[in-house]
Amino acid sequence: MPTATTQQQDTRLAHRVTVVGSVLNTILGVAKIVVGLAAGSAALVADGIHSFSDLVTDVFVIVATHFGRQEPDHDHPYGHGRIETLGTLLLGSVLLFVAGGIAWDSLSRLLEGASTPPAGAVAIGLTVAALLAKEWLFRYTLTTARRVNSRLLEANAWHHRSDALSTIAVLVGLIGSQLGAGWMDAVAAVVVGVLVGKIGVTLLWDAGKELIDTALPEADQQRMHDIALTVPGVHDIHQLRTRTLAEQVLLDLHLVVGPRLTVSEAHEIGNEVCRELYRAYPQLTDITFHIDPQDDSHDEVPDRALTLPLRGDVEQELARVWGELPCWQQRIALDLHYLDDRIDVSLYTAEDEARPDLDRQAGRLREAADTLPWLGRLRLWQGPGRG
Repeated sequence: MPTATTQQQDTRLAHRVTVVGSVLNTILGVAKIVVGLAAGSAALVADGIHSFSDLVTDVFVIVATHFGRQEPDHDHPYGHGRIETLGTLLLGSVLLFVAGGIAWDSLSRLLEGASTPPAGAVAIGLTVAALLAKEWLFRYTLTTARRVNSRLLEANAWHHRSDALSTIAVLVGLIGSQLGAGWMDAVAAVVVGVLVGKIGVTLLWDAGKELIDTALPEADQQRMHDIALTVPGVHDIHQLRTRTLAEQVLLDLHLVVGPRLTVSEAHEIGNEVCRELYRAYPQLTDITFHIDPQDDSHDEVPDRALTLPLRGDVEQELARVWGELPCWQQRIALDLHYLDDRIDVSLYTAEDEARPDLDRQAGRLREAADTLPWLGRLRLWQGPGRG
């Protein structure tokens, strides 16, 4: 399970790579606009404005990673990871708009037969340098995103890649203009628009699946199931459910254990299941287990029509039918087991009764309790009980 210190380190790494990207985008934006205006290249000027627009998303990434990786609080007991998910949705949407703008503008220029004037070697050289810088920034950001397990940062990395692709379109157009084929700019830009749109759709799809609590792949769920079954005392597992919350994985499951285990023993079996799963899946941050004394997978929702009495009412009913019997008057402990829609009763009485007399009293207990429809198995013991 990630510690607060680890989360702080990951947040600093995410901020560092985003600040580096912001500085680089500023330098590239200024250079592209200045050179584009001097060379008369509208495409280069537009690409410079595009680089400046990246500053907005960089600022958003810094804000989202800061708040998205804060510790859980009273109002957000599962943390703030959904902030990063929402950020990924926003970046995916931005990429779709960028893709649409590139494709629309390029198709319009292609249909109008517009040509690009020769831009010169300086503009082409700057475009090549910008392409290399953007590709380096993409790889740097993507590596950091996978290291800190941040989908938002990964989305920003792909945003950098989309900028590199759009720079390729500008480069192709500039080279084409030098060779007298200005239409190449529009054709290349349409292809880039399609590629950028595909990245945007992928980001939106992945973030959308997280928002609707899509489960982990079937293979991971089966492995978790098998790991839990290896813990001694676990008879079966059902209602195993997983979901993701930014970089975190949450797990709920029901553990079937022996029907007459004590609460503390059954709970410790559940704790051991958690320890094994945490070791096998470091990305697991929260496990909620439910102890079942029998397999109730066929009835996931408790039967509202079935209302078995709780201990206070049980004792009151037993006192009514057993109140005159010595074994009830000398009781030491009373264990109740809710099994098969009945209540099994174990009554512990003082050790001053002979065995034959104890057997007779057990028979009288059963006869007296025939009017209790919820009574299941009845046991009478001498000596202190387990509860």
